[in-house]
Amino acid sequence: MTDTRTKPMDAKRLQDILLISPFHRWLGLRIVSQSGDSLELEMPWRDEIVSNPAIGAAHGGILSALVDLTGLYAVLAAGGVAKATVDLRVDFHRAATEGPLRAIGCPIKMGRTLSIADTQILSADGRLLASGRGAYVSG
Repeated sequence: MTDTRTKPMDAKRLQDILLISPFHRWLGLRIVSQSGDSLELEMPWRDEIVSNPAIGAAHGGILSALVDLTGLYAVLAAGGVAKATVDLRVDFHRAATEGPLRAIGCPIKMGRTLSIADTQILSADGRLLASGRGAYVSG
């Protein structure tokens, strides 16, 4: 495995970059913790993300976006380069209902042309809601 990490990005700089995007600001994303091995984001609950009012469940596209963004920023936090998503896989384990969503991303490959990260989305009580893997173009 080729590791192309540079110096890991500090939390303040990473949060500033994360909030450049209006979509990320709308989601209310906040960095909870980071290390070279993982990044944890939190997203507050918004009624606008509900797609099934009968059970109050969030739309799967929101969970997919959270998997994607957490993986990409986990690569950046670890000192990698991630310019765009080239592949994304998401598995949905249970409905996401009211409460903040916690996403934990871990880079698993940091390469010259492609980096890969795994992400888990957890409910406020720690139950696994979704998991996925993203591949991000580096070069």
